[in-house]
Amino acid sequence: MTVRHFLSLLDLSADELRGIINRAIELKAMQQRREIFEPLKNRTLGMIFEKSSTRTRVSFEVGMAQFGGHALFLSPRDTQLGRGEPIEDTARVLSRMVDGIMIRTFEHDKIVRFAEHSQVPVINGLTDLVHPCQLLADLQTYFEQRGDIRGKTVVWVGDGNNMCHSWINAARLLDFTVHVACPEGYDPLPEFVEPAGERVRIMRDPLAAAKDADLIVTDVWASMGQEEEQAQRRRAFADFQVNAELMLKARTDALFMHCLPAHREEEVTTEVLEGGQSVVWDEAENRLHAQKALLEFLMAEKV
Repeated sequence: MTVRHFLSLLDLSADELRGIINRAIELKAMQQRREIFEPLKNRTLGMIFEKSSTRTRVSFEVGMAQFGGHALFLSPRDTQLGRGEPIEDTARVLSRMVDGIMIRTFEHDKIVRFAEHSQVPVINGLTDLVHPCQLLADLQTYFEQRGDIRGKTVVWVGDGNNMCHSWINAARLLDFTVHVACPEGYDPLPEFVEPAGERVRIMRDPLAAAKDADLIVTDVWASMGQEEEQAQRRRAFADFQVNAELMLKARTDALFMHCLPAHREEEVTTEVLEGGQSVVWDEAENRLHAQKALLEFLMAEKV
């Protein structure tokens, strides 16, 4: 049987993505009813973290526990990867001992090379290029709140980063439009924009981008590894804050999302983050349910 990996949303078909989203909603309801469901009993997920995390680590560990399995946390200090062992060798060894592997790292090439030599599913917990697990949670949240996202307008405000790339990939699969509002020099990569065609529009005026939008999304201006650029980025993004004025340009029933952690009064005001259109806490919780649906899809025995 061919091993399925989840390195990008584009590793799924549109039907598979919608299926995982709907399954996540079902699993959330089951958990709220305290139903015992253990499709991964006695299975182990190896988790390699080269980049720190709150939501990713907790959601995968709790998800595996709720599924009757076990998650093994591995930092660079705990493995030979941190001492120079080739990625290919670690992949060959670790995939003979565990049933799935989640990796949160910097360079996307690392996870691609790891997957090429793994005998078990590899999940992208975040790279500098894309963050597909976060998109599963974001999409689940939108489907729960407003129904299918097909035909809607999503506005990304800020850096053309890994989250922006993932929203563009989602638009390609689920047939909606993304307005990317960013300053010059911070555009998403052409390799993501060009295949999306008319589903993506790069704009320099965030207020114009937000007009009649169904969903506003943002992220921190400087991600992990970009701390030295903090002052420069704060100047570049000064006019790209999500605030009450911007939210008023969107539809009255528009939602606001942020993958967290948020820098209040920088990329988003506290008024918006804590306001009635914000669904960031549901979005954060849904990392658990969406990833459980993904784990089941990749690792459970197919009946």
